[in-house]
Amino acid sequence: MKPAFKILSPETGTEYSIYVEEPKGTRGPWPVVLFMDGDDQFAPAVDAYRKASEAGMVSPILLIGVGYGASYSKPANKRGRDYTQTAHSDEPTSGGAAVFMEFVTKTLWVELTKRYSLDEKRSGIAGHSLGSLFVLYALWQQPLFFTHYLASAPSIWWDDRNILQLAADRHAKSAALPARLFLSVGEKDSTSMTGDLALLELQLTTKPFSGLDVTTRIFAHRTHFNVLPDAFRAGLEFLFPVGAIS
Repeated sequence: MKPAFKILSPETGTEYSIYVEEPKGTRGPWPVVLFMDGDDQFAPAVDAYRKASEAGMVSPILLIGVGYGASYSKPANKRGRDYTQTAHSDEPTSGGAAVFMEFVTKTLWVELTKRYSLDEKRSGIAGHSLGSLFVLYALWQQPLFFTHYLASAPSIWWDDRNILQLAADRHAKSAALPARLFLSVGEKDSTSMTGDLALLELQLTTKPFSGLDVTTRIFAHRTHFNVLPDAFRAGLEFLFPVGAIS
């Protein structure tokens, strides 16, 4: 899949490849969902959306894939820097989530509003694995930028589960969090992935956020590597069901 355009970020100094799927047969303004790891995961995201749309299960959505023009582990791919909220020895360039968030919500967002008809009251961010670690990071920010969050097999393990502490810190500052959150993992994913997601669920149950509509799906017989079609489709159907206005 070829990017629709490229954009240089003054925040990170990186040129990003932006992939786009516009709803067919409808006019904007549309809700928009930004998918992380656009180079590798945007194609399955588009396929999941199309199948959900054909089945009449999801509203028209503008899909945006944010990538690097380079696949996983390639030098030009900066996911290890951009999606991690803290620096850790596991990844020398890690800890750039705050700066990447600036790019997403400012430079990229301004460009998207120029190019497409967006419903800015309904905006989402989605990812898988390290990409959904960034999704959770975005969710705990104040003020809240996005309204809908899709986190497939989030890498909660990063830096001794630091993302759980960020959630606790956010709750201590304000327990109000008007958003929708779809969490998921494959049944046959690693014990770390399934166990850490259970810890997040417990934390959200023990100290719930008011206004946060959250659901979790465990996909039978799915691993970390083949769960994407299920997670993306179910997530979009939950977050943007047909007829929904919020």
